[in-house]
Amino acid sequence: MGNENNQNNNQNNNQNNNQPVNEKQLLKVRREKLADLQERGKNPFEVTKYDVTNHSQEIKDNYDEFEGKEVTVAGRLMLKRVMGKASFCNVQDRDGNIQSYVARDSIGEDDYKDFKKFDIGDIVGIKGEVFKTKTGEISIHATEVKLLTKSLQILPEKHHGLTNTDLRYRQRYLDLIMNAEAKETFINRSKIISEVRRFLDDKGFMEVETPMLVHNAGGAAARPFETHYNSLDEDVKLRISLELYLKRLIVGGLEKVYEIGRVFRNEGLDTRHNPEFTLMELYQAYTDYNGMMDLTEEMFRYIAEKVCGSTKISYKGQEMDLGKPFERITMVDAVKKYANVDWNEVETLEQAQALAKEHHVEFEPHHKKGDILSLFFEEFVEEHLIQPTFVMDHPIEISPLTKKKPDNPEYVERFEFFMNGWEMANAYSELNDPIDQRERFKAQEELLAAGDEEANTTDEDFLHALEIGMPPTGGIGYGIDRMVMLFTDSEAIRDVLLFPTLKSLD
Repeated sequence: MGNENNQNNNQNNNQNNNQPVNEKQLLKVRREKLADLQERGKNPFEVTKYDVTNHSQEIKDNYDEFEGKEVTVAGRLMLKRVMGKASFCNVQDRDGNIQSYVARDSIGEDDYKDFKKFDIGDIVGIKGEVFKTKTGEISIHATEVKLLTKSLQILPEKHHGLTNTDLRYRQRYLDLIMNAEAKETFINRSKIISEVRRFLDDKGFMEVETPMLVHNAGGAAARPFETHYNSLDEDVKLRISLELYLKRLIVGGLEKVYEIGRVFRNEGLDTRHNPEFTLMELYQAYTDYNGMMDLTEEMFRYIAEKVCGSTKISYKGQEMDLGKPFERITMVDAVKKYANVDWNEVETLEQAQALAKEHHVEFEPHHKKGDILSLFFEEFVEEHLIQPTFVMDHPIEISPLTKKKPDNPEYVERFEFFMNGWEMANAYSELNDPIDQRERFKAQEELLAAGDEEANTTDEDFLHALEIGMPPTGGIGYGIDRMVMLFTDSEAIRDVLLFPTLKSLD
């Protein structure tokens, strides 16, 4: 901003001789200004369109091309400095902001009188020639200034921005207006999702959509939200996963499918969890979990290059290198490495429970040996997995939809992908044996009866699909919000959700 604008414009636009005015009075003044405009036949809310030719950043980036040319921009008035017969203002549009020089002799006496009464927050259109001020500020010499929308509320004070975190989440529109970093985060979120789609489309995957309201919410260990469908007089659930319907499409012969969509889990809120979040799942026929590892490594490297411009990314000062081959380690070896416990030597549930007590790992009465191995992994390993790492070969007890390892049926062909100590993806060689799958569902039903609210229930139609025949298949699920957090260096999941779940103020 040039020297012409090195002065903060107070919210009442120098009304009342700059004497302090309370907020209620300021709001009243804005409505009076609107009423005056309406009485004079200049109601801004009757404006239906404004022909924008260019945006701020385009003009700034290509000044040599635009110098002396007429442009039309539109946006929110963020600063105004009135100086008698000539003024400066700053307009913020989709891409950034640009200064405008507004002179009475250029736009006419009546329009200039109206302009002087504009408020910070009003949406305006400006037409004029591009030039540079004496201080080198790229600006527009206005020949037309038009009020397009009257703002009846007061924006937060510009130099302090919108710092109240709860207010930023509840009134995201204000956050986007006042905080350029917030807008940039959501622009990058869109870029990430676009690049994911481009990557998969180029690999021959087909994007599909599956139901959100389901009778059987399976495919993950989570408690579903429940609702009632009045028209059918039936209770239904909001989906917790995309898995079982996408696998039906593999049965149908589509071979490579993916979906990016909202799923809903009735769980708590924290920096990495929101009950409504964006999940992507993909399934590919005739491959296994090794194929999913190769695909994931290639995709994350691709996104880093496209969105961040480098395979080296940083999260809160911690550098992660996606250019190197990702580490691959079994869960058993990881627990041995970080907890110094060799699960290959654990033969019975009693031994597992004794080790858990010895290492102060809490477990539930229904937990089996494999469950306790997973608890050891969560307790001692996850926080160390900063660099991209595939943790493979999970115990069968925690993997009800996954193929067993042929050489060791206590474990399955599954991996979780970790970065920054976070689980970023979960993948299987998908179980396609309907007889085995029925037994796994039966075990899940027993857990449900024992009080595990996150256990799956038997899905008869899915079993019927498997009986029709599903080819060998690799499948994976990615938490898109967590991916965006990582690539945008965002501290909490609420920072990458435009409208996160919040407790009602009522």
